[in-house]
Amino acid sequence: MSQAKRSTNGGGGRTLEQEAFLSILKTSDVLQTEIADLLKPAELSPTQYNVLRILRSAGADGLPCGHISERMLTHDPDMTRLLDRLEKRDLIERARDKTDRRIVRTHLTPAGRNLLAELDEPVMKLHQSQLGHLNQRELNSLVELLGQARRRTE
Repeated sequence: MSQAKRSTNGGGGRTLEQEAFLSILKTSDVLQTEIADLLKPAELSPTQYNVLRILRSAGADGLPCGHISERMLTHDPDMTRLLDRLEKRDLIERARDKTDRRIVRTHLTPAGRNLLAELDEPVMKLHQSQLGHLNQRELNSLVELLGQARRRTE
């Protein structure tokens, strides 16, 4: 085994790639737990929050369900049910496209926009507390390295 792939944990048999993988998973879990805790009082899951953010960036045109799925940070196999829950809370609305009736577009409601506005600062502060101890060069490197890891599958 090459030097780069030798275990870093004192001979436990793990490769450096495995160590990196496990570290990414653990870090993701810690960061996700913190955002979930922050969103809990708003009765939103991180996945629901992600949908609302995607719709805000889509603007007045909204997006079809499939386009929301493509932009999600994590895969959700039941996007329709996720949207149903947000619609029931009056955070989104769905309507047939005026030019192509086969397409159902999803839009953020004023209530959804207001909820996101209330969450913007707390979420920004959370991200600052999570990663603000890293300097700009380290953050840029982290973003680039994680992007490289994902590009293998894109």
